[in-house]
Amino acid sequence: MTEALAEELLAALGLVRRHLRRSVGRPFPLSSLSDSQSELIRTVRRNPGISVAEAADGLGLVANTVSTLVGQLTERGLLQRTPDESDRRVARLTLTDPAREQVEAWRDRRTALVTRALDDLAPADRRALRAALPVLTVLADRLHPEEQQEHT
Repeated sequence: MTEALAEELLAALGLVRRHLRRSVGRPFPLSSLSDSQSELIRTVRRNPGISVAEAADGLGLVANTVSTLVGQLTERGLLQRTPDESDRRVARLTLTDPAREQVEAWRDRRTALVTRALDDLAPADRRALRAALPVLTVLADRLHPEEQQEHT
């Protein structure tokens, strides 16, 4: 029964992502990025000034891998790396203005599309989705690589 639920959940989430991707696409400068690069861009957008180590932790990657991604994205003009005021060994990451504008416009298009779809749902279905969000967050936490190591 749990395995069937897992398959249904993955199918539904995959369908949502595919429909969003087909309807909204990816932000222009990010369309040619790898999944890891895109995840780092999204992480920095949500957490301006995040350090490389903090980004690595949040993404479940080693700092060296994130440093490589930062170098690639900096070369492409998407990320800025600034030394921390109190510890010059720490790099703080922010999106460049053009990258931030593109990502925010893309996010706004996605949000508008999902909002319209949610508005079309019956109130009971919207309440069911809202009630499921905390459980989905717990599930996401349990799928985080560090969380998986603690349970093995």
